[in-house]
Amino acid sequence: MDAPAAAEGCGKHIVLVHGACLGGWSWYKVATLLRAAGYRVDAPDMAASGADPRPLREVPTFRDYTRPLLDLLASLPDGDRVVLVGHSLGGVNVALAAETFPDKVSAVVFLCAFMPDCTARPSHVLEKDLTLSASLMRVSSMFVEDLALRQPYSKERYGSVRRVYVVCTEDYAIVEGFQRWMVDNSPVDEVKEIAADHVVMLSRPDELVRCLTDIADKYA
Repeated sequence: MDAPAAAEGCGKHIVLVHGACLGGWSWYKVATLLRAAGYRVDAPDMAASGADPRPLREVPTFRDYTRPLLDLLASLPDGDRVVLVGHSLGGVNVALAAETFPDKVSAVVFLCAFMPDCTARPSHVLEKDLTLSASLMRVSSMFVEDLALRQPYSKERYGSVRRVYVVCTEDYAIVEGFQRWMVDNSPVDEVKEIAADHVVMLSRPDELVRCLTDIADKYA
């Protein structure tokens, strides 16, 4: 793994959010490269994930599940802004974070991720992908049910934040066609592509880091 040629992150802050059944550890290759390039990086575990020993049944709502990310953003000094990167189910976490703290987010990156819009309830994109949502519901059905009760994220908050979608063209979990449907359903500022599988942070870390540094340099 090589750091980007222009190893100059200038201290820009990138927060990496894992998907279901993973943890912050899943970003270790990407986080190492980004830090070597001068970026500040956080990769928090969501509740009952990674090193958090709690069972999922003790995390009643999706907001509770997202609490470590929300607490991280709440702790930022005034004026600090981050680039949020959400992988897979983590796309819904970063969308909630942008809705809650739009003034602390310079851009949201959806990495082969579920991306809510501003018209339907947050569960909508999970329910549209019937095969994957069935798998996720076995793991965390309370979150799908909880998200189905929530109001759509607002245009004034979540909708005001710059968004980039990174399509992984060899993804067989959230397939390319469904990724592109989400972009068509809720247009973003930019679409990028990586010829990679679903776990791109482990299979194509160098290419992903180049993509993320381009985004951070443009939007942060």
